[in-house]
Amino acid sequence: MAIFGNGWKGTIFGGLAIGIGSAILAPVVIPILASVAKPLAKASIKGGLMLFEKGKEVVAETQEVVEDLVAEAKAELAEANPAVVAPEAPSENPNLKS
Repeated sequence: MAIFGNGWKGTIFGGLAIGIGSAILAPVVIPILASVAKPLAKASIKGGLMLFEKGKEVVAETQEVVEDLVAEAKAELAEANPAVVAPEAPSENPNLKS
């Protein structure tokens, strides 16, 4: 008799036992899980914010280094051959007249 070989698995009694057990244990287990989950979530958020801020700093520093390298390369090119480097664009727009 293969029907009884599975025991509680797949029967209505198994479902009822799981449902009743969950209803009895839920008021005890949920507050315990919440007390553990909240600090974990807060720590994860803090870590993410710190990582984001550190990433912004790294990007800003990298951008500064690249800009310095570009300026040095332009200066070296200007020394070697002044005709190669294009003149800097004027800071004011010539089309706008006051």
